[in-house]
Amino acid sequence: MMDLKIERASLDSTEAVALIEALNRELSERYPEEGATHFRLDPDEVAPGRGGFLIAYVDGAPLGCGALRRLEKREAEIKRMYVIASRRNQGIARALLEALEQLAQSLNAKRLVLETGVRQPEALAVYRRAGFVTIPPFGEYVDSPLSVCMAKDLG
Repeated sequence: MMDLKIERASLDSTEAVALIEALNRELSERYPEEGATHFRLDPDEVAPGRGGFLIAYVDGAPLGCGALRRLEKREAEIKRMYVIASRRNQGIARALLEALEQLAQSLNAKRLVLETGVRQPEALAVYRRAGFVTIPPFGEYVDSPLSVCMAKDLG
């Protein structure tokens, strides 16, 4: 039984920087094409009242992260979802996703959207199991042939 805790963190915290760097390395390896990755996330987008950045700690070790940024009054986007490879398939991503959904609801969002990639079958599976469905590309992803955009109504 693992001790899983999910906590809000600053984007510039040591743990956040390390997880984001690991995520960026993995995405750059999967998508080496020029312009294929979308790494931008500004600290003000995850500030209280606008979104949040969460870290999943298992037995005290930071093993995953995820962010939420409000796009419109009733819509928020999930960004920077990541769990270190050696700890995948243990429910960490599901727990992060649930925490991000709760955060979205606390911001009165009624719909969640996200972008992932065609070369991330494990991410696609997590999102589909959580009730996300494929939607047309939106925002900065419209012209990205490697992007898969998804959404979930929160009710």
